[in-house]
Formats: sequence, structure tokens, C-alpha cells
Amino acid sequence: MSKEPTSTYTTRVSGLWSSRHELWKEEERQGLLTMERNWHGMVTAGEYRPEKGEVLIFRRDPGLVRSQFSMWTEEREWLGSSLRWNPVQRTVQLSTGGKPYTLLPCPGLVRGWILQAPKTGLSARFEAGLIGRDSKLEVFRRLEFPLLLFAYFLGSQIYLESLLPGPTLEHFPA
Repeated sequence: MSKEPTSTYTTRVSGLWSSRHELWKEEERQGLLTMERNWHGMVTAGEYRPEKGEVLIFRRDPGLVRSQFSMWTEEREWLGSSLRWNPVQRTVQLSTGGKPYTLLPCPGLVRGWILQAPKTGLSARFEAGLIGRDSKLEVFRRLEFPLLLFAYFLGSQIYLESLLPGPTLEHFPA
């Protein structure tokens, strides 16, 4: 991937049961994403509190499918949802009312996920190191920040599934 990112964020993750993800852009903290788990250990909700701006709430939609969440503002305005049709394919579909996006494992031996738009291709990439849970988020195209955060929220729960290489980008438009 020779394309240079337009923005880069990093996360600092702490906590085991209820994880806290601090989001940073350069040396400036952007906000804090927290995740809640039920007694089985499954993530049931999340909340993003920015340093400035609107609080975002992520909640698991009813159903047995993993990665089936919706994203809302604090004032209960729907911003997006996700659905995972087939866990064998390791893809998550995201919908924000506009164009759909697909979250899929990074190609090659990289622990992480890429966010693909249907016609324009690679929009963002989330990579975690081989050790630890901190991540680097790179944005390659104009992307609404809530969508970037929603994709990270989903991908951070299933990083282990990205250990096996994903499809090559030749299968997707550039």
C-alpha cells in the first residue's frame, strides 16, 4: 500500500474487563472510548466521550450475530449500524444511511482491519502490534469521524480474527 494517509490516530488501551481506549491525534487527546461487557465477556455497549463535541453510544442490537451493533448520539439520533452475515468470511457490513462500507482483515501478515468503500476502495486501516492492544488508525479518504470510530469499535473486538491474512486489495477498487 503506497498511498499516504491523510490523518493518523493512535489508541492507548487499558483495562481488561471494561477496556478504555484513549484516542490521540499527534500529541492531542481526542477522547475516550469505553466498552462494557456482560458476565459472559461479550461486549454489549460502548461510549465515546470526546474532549469537545458530541458523545457517541454504541449498543448491541438484539440477535445472535456477532458485530451487530448500532451507533447513536446522546440525543438518540441514529448514525449507523453494522451486521455480520457470515463469520467465516470475516467481514462486517457498515451502514450509515449513505453508502455502505465493509470492514475486513488486512491483507498479509498484519493484525488489523481495513475499511473499504464500494467504489472508492480503501478508506481507513486499523493496525495493532503483535504484542499489546494499542492501535494505529490511518485514514486515506474523506471519512466522517463517527464512522471511523464505529469501525474501530467493531474491529478492536475481533482483532484476533485478523491474525490470518485477509484478501489482497486487488479484489477491491483503489
